[in-house]
Amino acid sequence: MKILAVSDVHADQAFIKRLAAQAVKENVDLVVLAGDLTYADQSAEGIIGPFKQAGKKVLFVHGNHESAATGDFLAELYDSIHLNGTGIIHQGIGIFGAGGASPGPFPTSAEDQYELLNQAHESVKSALRKVMVVHEHPAGTLLEKKSGYPGSWAVRKAVEKFQPEILFCGHVHELGGIEEMIGKTRVINVAKTPKIIQF
Repeated sequence: MKILAVSDVHADQAFIKRLAAQAVKENVDLVVLAGDLTYADQSAEGIIGPFKQAGKKVLFVHGNHESAATGDFLAELYDSIHLNGTGIIHQGIGIFGAGGASPGPFPTSAEDQYELLNQAHESVKSALRKVMVVHEHPAGTLLEKKSGYPGSWAVRKAVEKFQPEILFCGHVHELGGIEEMIGKTRVINVAKTPKIIQF
């Protein structure tokens, strides 16, 4: 199974069309969007549609630039999956997540993040391999140290508790593409930097 993951597209329709073309060229099975789909919730047009028109299944979390309600609306409109407090098992891989971050136009508290991640993990706990999707980077990481932006203790705690194989996050634009490890978990910042993973 192949996943194309990216974050912080911020309603950049030209970028999204290029990503949809890449998803077709690379023959990916899933497209995973790790938040900040819009810019301050102003436009939700042309974000998920190009991937669906390309025949790709889309999973996503909302970021701090759109509300959870916008995420739910997009999921219903485009028959996609908003991984906010839920997850799916696809080809044996459990993919679960929670949206939001702080600060931002639509902040989410760490307490809420942690509760949602626990809830989401329940739906995939039988899977032997797991992928966690969030918007905000974990606390105590290179992403936090190099950017100066505090990470989420809730994301960090959930990674240590559930030990997913991969964590996709975004939020820190200037450090897109950086990877590091938390225990056995490969943490990948996909902010504005698409990454293809094959299982």
